[in-house]
Amino acid sequence: MSGQHSDDVENKKAPLEKVQVDNSPTYITGHRLGKGGFGVVYVGARTGTSDQVAIKFERINGEVSQSKKPNEWKAYEALSEIPGVPRIHYKGQQKGYHVLIMDFLGPSLRDCQDIVSVDWVKDIAIQTIKILKDVHSIGYVHGDIKPNNLLFDSCGTSNRKLFLVDFGLATRWKKDSGQHVEYDQQPNIFRGTAEYASVHTHLGRTHSRRDDLESLAYTLIFLLRGSLLLKELEEENKDKVHRCFLVCKRKMSLSPEELCSSLPQCFRKFFEYVVGLKFDEKPKYKRCISLFKGIRDPEKPISAVDVEQEAEHIRTGKPATQWISVYDARQPMKQRYHYNVTDENLKYFIEKGKEEKLFISSVASFNNLWALIIDAGTGFSDQVYKSSSSFHNEEWIKEQWKEHYYITAIAGRDDGSSLIVMSKGTQYKQQDYNVYDSFTFTPIKEIRGEDFYVTSMATAGTGSQWAVVMSRSDVTLGQDQVVELDFRYPYEGIHRRWENGFQITATAATPDQAAFIFTGPRNPQGLQVTYRSSNFPSQNIKKEWDRNMYVTSICYGRTIS
Repeated sequence: MSGQHSDDVENKKAPLEKVQVDNSPTYITGHRLGKGGFGVVYVGARTGTSDQVAIKFERINGEVSQSKKPNEWKAYEALSEIPGVPRIHYKGQQKGYHVLIMDFLGPSLRDCQDIVSVDWVKDIAIQTIKILKDVHSIGYVHGDIKPNNLLFDSCGTSNRKLFLVDFGLATRWKKDSGQHVEYDQQPNIFRGTAEYASVHTHLGRTHSRRDDLESLAYTLIFLLRGSLLLKELEEENKDKVHRCFLVCKRKMSLSPEELCSSLPQCFRKFFEYVVGLKFDEKPKYKRCISLFKGIRDPEKPISAVDVEQEAEHIRTGKPATQWISVYDARQPMKQRYHYNVTDENLKYFIEKGKEEKLFISSVASFNNLWALIIDAGTGFSDQVYKSSSSFHNEEWIKEQWKEHYYITAIAGRDDGSSLIVMSKGTQYKQQDYNVYDSFTFTPIKEIRGEDFYVTSMATAGTGSQWAVVMSRSDVTLGQDQVVELDFRYPYEGIHRRWENGFQITATAATPDQAAFIFTGPRNPQGLQVTYRSSNFPSQNIKKEWDRNMYVTSICYGRTIS
């Protein structure tokens, strides 16, 4: 760890004045060097000598923590032969702490901003990519690449030998079998540092090799520019979760040209390449290195042509707001749609549908007008609805629950008003209805443990409110539910969920985000498709009807054009 401490690191007293673990010599602790993901690091001096080490303390919490080896120890053990990873001298427990004694290193990149040059940063890029290539080859991802975790050796910066430290957030991307770990997304979990974390990390996706490289790209750009154009980090009045949301949103809105303006082309090409990597894709390390060497590598450097050929992978497409429609294979049935429906016309279309035993199966809104999907495949026996100025219709909803009507469709408009449809003859026996200021996965996950499933979602007020309906059924709706949340649709996770037998059962979108709830695993033969369209998807709907595919969910919000 660093032999110099940044101005923002306080000289706090070490938890132990003397350290002796695992038959080690005795070390006297000194000033604080820095704080890692799971502990605090201090300088240590071996008694009777001038030898210095870095000592990391991680508090032991409970019997499980005491008996369980810290994750960082496992990572260092696995990576012990890799150049650029500090050597561990001793490790053990002492007086309520896990103690790690390691090489004493020099300043971090954060401490060296006064000597930054383009060639210096290129050299940093090359060394770090080489270290990451070796770390990844062992099956690990670091999970927190940033200037503070890249340190020079104790000789300083003259020979420019770089080390990667703090593996407290390291995870395995590869199983013992050699297979890649499974993809997942849990939007309630963020592990990393907001400035440098990849967008996938912000969104709670399982870490993989691409995330280390994206974090490195942000690190390199920061070193050269002195900032990442992330003003959202300065909003101290926002809580940590909301600040991370704003940072992620900002990263998604920044084009490579804007983020890398005035920088040499190699940095923009590197950024474009790494943000286009798939979850389980092996990075082309040699080609990345060749970008910064300015020579042709045996594997040929990444060029503009390479980036264009992989355009379908790149998440930095032009943002758009469009209709998102979802279709499932069904037995032949009658289905109709109505759009640009005013509040005054709602009753006419709903009552007309009832006359033909057609009930609303999905609702949405665009430009403060309603869109209705009505069909004969719902199995409902009756339906009621309420159009009001907000999502807060709890009293009306409770009254309908007493009569065994349950929410089966919901939509909100930009002006904050809502349309709630409740039906009789559903398979539900209990419901939970909540309105949130933003999409939140934590309460959904908690109530899922009580056999509730998300059955409807909607947004109102240009995304300032999210209404989530969770239902408990007489029959099993599915074995599990997962969520896909992003600032731009489409994205890779949708297809991965389909590949694992999950199907979209609820959607909602805002001008910034699109959220999909997947239920499954279901019948692997169950076909499902989605479309994006600038206009209401009447042509797509008619085309899918011809092959017995019917609209099951529809919303309007953020996509990529």
